[in-house]
Amino acid sequence: MSIYLDNAATTPVCPQAAKAAYEAMTEGYGNPSSGYAIGQAAASKVKEYRAVVAGRLGCLPEELTFTSCGTEGDNWAIRAAVEHGKRSGKHIITTAIEHSAVLEPIRALAAQGYEVTYLKPDKSGHISAQALADALRPDTVLVSMMLVNNELGTLLPVAEAAQAIKAAHCPALLHCDAVQAFLKVPFTPKELGVDLLTISGHKIRAPKGIGAQYIRKGLDLKPLLLGGGQENGLRSGTEPTAQLAALAAACEAWDTDAPARIAAVKAHALEVLSSVPGLEVISPGDTPHICAISLPGYPSEMLVRDLSDRGIYVSSGSACHKGKPSHVFAALGLPKRTLMGVLRISFSPDSTCEDADALAAALTEITQTRIAMR
Repeated sequence: MSIYLDNAATTPVCPQAAKAAYEAMTEGYGNPSSGYAIGQAAASKVKEYRAVVAGRLGCLPEELTFTSCGTEGDNWAIRAAVEHGKRSGKHIITTAIEHSAVLEPIRALAAQGYEVTYLKPDKSGHISAQALADALRPDTVLVSMMLVNNELGTLLPVAEAAQAIKAAHCPALLHCDAVQAFLKVPFTPKELGVDLLTISGHKIRAPKGIGAQYIRKGLDLKPLLLGGGQENGLRSGTEPTAQLAALAAACEAWDTDAPARIAAVKAHALEVLSSVPGLEVISPGDTPHICAISLPGYPSEMLVRDLSDRGIYVSSGSACHKGKPSHVFAALGLPKRTLMGVLRISFSPDSTCEDADALAAALTEITQTRIAMR
């Protein structure tokens, strides 16, 4: 029996989402753009799915555009935001600990002449709201800041960023990557004060290949894809009804008590992991589901492999940066020995305290075995 503790990378599809996807593929297979009955039935379902997801996000259905994933949403938001503000300036603010889906398109814009300010975290992985306010300029056209860091579990001051932008009378649009926050921490786009916000289905037990983009009502944004005019003309292409059905079902299946249950498991995990010889907690995380630890002197890749051999699955950082050192942990200024032994542990509603016990026991066994081999 395996123990999966890498839910920040992806989550197993829940039964409700799998069932909804199957039914949509086998029964509701019509093209929503078709004028006949099964097509119009599919279109009606898409409307229902949008309302469900918007309801869980806390926005209007018309403010939600479906995408294929978080990376697509981040790229679209960034490129559309700078296009929107091209007459106001060429200055961008982001953080040094964003997901690569934000950092890479911003690096591409920097190569095209945009000036980028990277806000650095403190040693605990937090970003200063004051540093953000101080970095704002009259020519700032985009601020992109995640709500929950995907490797540390820390909360970033997105709402404070919105207030600072407003107070400075700055033309910048505010984009938030909320992929790790959706359904895990309480928020709505309006409460945050964002213009654009990105979520992804496979982080909440929906299948891969579906996400959504919040676009504030009244914001005139350049379309991502041109064609048949689907998604209010913003993202043309036939709607993937099976994935949409699964996303809506996953949203409904994620009950309001889930964050508290996940947090209890994480708290237990941190307690039992404290007994592992030499283990350091890099970030306990501000959020229910993510924490980061290190076993200095033990390479992360070795630990991941040894745990995998025991049927326990964790990661050494973001799964989206294969084979490369984590820029997030590096930004904390950790000693090299600590940095080499970092592991990210992330939980879901399906995680248990017994899973945490097994992880602690396995890490203790691994360290003792490795010491004996030296």
